Amino acid sequence: RYEPTWGSLDARPLPAWFDEAKFGVFIHWGVFSVPSFGSEWFWWYWQQEKRNPYVKFMEANYPPGFSYEDFGPLFTAEFFDPNRWADILKASGAKYVVLTSKHHEGFTLWGSKYSWNWNAVDVGPKRDLVAELAASVRNRTDLHFGLYHSLFEWFNPLFREDATNAFKTRKFPTSKSLPELYEIVTKYQPEIIWSDGDGNAPDTYWNSTGFLAWLYNDSPVRDTVVTNDRWGFGSICRHGGFYTCSDRYSPGHLLPHKWENCMTIDRSSWGYRRDAQLGDYLTIEDLVKQLAETVSCGGNLLMNIGPTHDGRIAVVFEERLRQMGSWLEVNGEAIYGTKPWRAQNDTVTPGVWYTFSPKEGKINAIFLNWPVSGILELGEPQAKLGETQVKLAGYKELLKWVTLGEKGMVIALPQLTPQQLPCQWGWTLQLTGIN
Repeated sequence: RYEPTWGSLDARPLPAWFDEAKFGVFIHWGVFSVPSFGSEWFWWYWQQEKRNPYVKFMEANYPPGFSYEDFGPLFTAEFFDPNRWADILKASGAKYVVLTSKHHEGFTLWGSKYSWNWNAVDVGPKRDLVAELAASVRNRTDLHFGLYHSLFEWFNPLFREDATNAFKTRKFPTSKSLPELYEIVTKYQPEIIWSDGDGNAPDTYWNSTGFLAWLYNDSPVRDTVVTNDRWGFGSICRHGGFYTCSDRYSPGHLLPHKWENCMTIDRSSWGYRRDAQLGDYLTIEDLVKQLAETVSCGGNLLMNIGPTHDGRIAVVFEERLRQMGSWLEVNGEAIYGTKPWRAQNDTVTPGVWYTFSPKEGKINAIFLNWPVSGILELGEPQAKLGETQVKLAGYKELLKWVTLGEKGMVIALPQLTPQQLPCQWGWTLQLTGIN
C-alpha cells in the first residue's frame, strides 16, 4: 500500500499503457467557449486584470451589468454528438483523451453535487457531458478516457478567503475541490487524472498526497490510473506520475522520467476562439514534427482542441486530427510502444528523429524532409554488410544503402512521384541488423 507521502507515492510504477500510448487528445470545453474570444482565461483577463481587449469586447457586444455567470445558460451544446466526437478521436490515431471536467472558472461538465447551479446538468446543456463522452469513447474506441480537473477556482469566495489567510484555513479544498475529485473518480473511473491550477497553494493545503494514496490504493482505477505532476505549488516536474513541467514543454533531449508535452493546435489558446486566424493554427507538418521529437525524447504528445459552445469540433481541428491519424496509419510502428534509442536525433542530417521498437529490434528513423538528391545520410546508425536491412514504412521493396563505417550510412530513397509516396509530412526508415 502507498503512504500519503511523496516518497511512497513517487515510487509507484507508472502503468505501462501510458508510455505505450504516446499520443493523446486534450479537449478544453466550458463556459469560456461561449465568449470564445482571446483565451479560455477570459473571465480572469476581463474581470481581474481588466485587459483592454476583453473589456472593450464586453462593452461592444453585451448589455451593461452582464456578468460571466450570465454566459452559463448560453453554453448550450445543442450540436454535441458524443458518438461523432468519439469517431473523430478514433480517426486521429490517439490512444487516450483528456476532457476538462472543470476549468479554473469552477463550472463542472457533470452534475456535481458540490457545484450547485454552476454545472452542465443544472445550467446550459442540461446534460452530463462527462458521462456522455465517457460512454461513447468506451463503446466506440479503444482510447483510454481521462479527466482534467482544476484544483483552484479564480473567483470562488471560499478559495479567496483561504488565500487571504495564507492557506492556513482549508475551507475550499475540504468542501469543494477534494469532494469533486473523489466524485469524478468514483462516478466515471477515468484512467488519467490531469490535475492543474494549484493557485500558488502548497500540496499540503490541497491534501494531494492523501487523495493520491486513496487513488492508488482503494479507488476503482487503482491499477490503471495515471496522474500528472500538478498537485500543489512546487510539485510540478518533481512529484506525481508523469511530468508536464510547463505547457508546451519540449526539451529536445532525453529525460530520465516519463513526461508529456501538452500543447495546442491553436498557438494562442486552449479554448475555442472565434477571432482566430488560419495562421494561428499549427500545420500538420508542425504537429508531425512535434510528435516525432516528443516521442524520440521519451515523451507523450497531448494535442489540444477547443470545441465550440454549441458542441462542435471545428473543421480545422477535425482536419488536423484526421491528418495525424492518416500519418500514423503508415508510421504508427515508429511511435506506439517504442522506446528511446541511444541517439534521439541525427548528428549529420537535421530533422531526423529516432525511436526503437524493442519487440522487433528495429530502429526507426523518422525524417521530416525528403532530400532533393534522393540520398539520405544518417550519422548515427552503424550498418553491417550482409546483416543490415532498410525499409521505408508503407513501401514494399528493401532500400539500397552503403556504410560509412564509424560515420554512419547513406541510403538511396526510392524515386517516387508525390502521388506514389506512402504518406506526406514525414517518413520512417525501419532499420534492422544495426550495431
